[in-house]
Amino acid sequence: MQMTGEPRFSDAAFGLGSGIFFIGYVLPGIPGAMIVEKWGARRIMAVTMIAWGCVASASGLIHTEVQFYVMRFSLGVAEAAFLPGILTYLGHWHRAADRVKAVAMFMAAIPVSQVIAAPLSAALMRVQWLNLAGWRWLLILEGAPAVLCAFLAWILLTDRPWQAAWLAPEERELLSEGLRLESARKQPATQMPLLTVLRNRDIWLLCLAYFGGTTGNYGVNLWMPRMLQKLGGLSARETSLLVAIPAAIALPAMLLSGWHSDRTGERRWHTASPRSAAGLALAAVGLPVVGCKEHSRCLLIP
Repeated sequence: MQMTGEPRFSDAAFGLGSGIFFIGYVLPGIPGAMIVEKWGARRIMAVTMIAWGCVASASGLIHTEVQFYVMRFSLGVAEAAFLPGILTYLGHWHRAADRVKAVAMFMAAIPVSQVIAAPLSAALMRVQWLNLAGWRWLLILEGAPAVLCAFLAWILLTDRPWQAAWLAPEERELLSEGLRLESARKQPATQMPLLTVLRNRDIWLLCLAYFGGTTGNYGVNLWMPRMLQKLGGLSARETSLLVAIPAAIALPAMLLSGWHSDRTGERRWHTASPRSAAGLALAAVGLPVVGCKEHSRCLLIP
């Protein structure tokens, strides 16, 4: 909200910059996943987080739209290999029967970070240190945790359970043996050429399902502060706190869904049901509230 004020970025410029991020994110996505398998997930995650944090902090020093676009593209490139690295890493540590819970706990970091960041963001929006606006400090400081966690990941994490000195010997053996037995029961893995992968129907269907959900998710996340501010006439602080509400609700839902999916072994409906509910909810938000004279306020009341 402040970025469209001080640097005088229009909503169109902010939207374009937000979208340019994903061009940088998607281009190295497949090569990044291949590098993860070759160089090791821990190493790639650490390097990615250092680059990610530095670019995020540098974004607080921009002054022009072109600089904004460049930093957003660079942030996408820096972040691209992180998720493939995480998913590969979790696959090296968890059996298939436990993997959804592990992924759910990792993804739950997103709503947790939003809940924590909302009050911090609201506070930082009001500062004016060294003659720099609050939104600049918000970006400058948000890169620091990524860099710090990169060094922690390099020091504390190991690529495989049998390398983890912080586990007891029997724990290392239990994890490693479980993964070995599961791997032995599977059909031998074969490398598949990239063109063959791109011709796989199921992959395209999964991409389409993910595309639909992610489009709605990012559309809401990027523009919710502006929509709330315009609908309710709220301050930046009030808007930041309201944005945390969906994240607080999402956290237990994600963990419960992951636990239940692993317990039952069912995957399709655990994936399709939340997507369908989200689509219906998004459609309902755009409908007028019957019998409400103050439409903007009605939308803000649960």
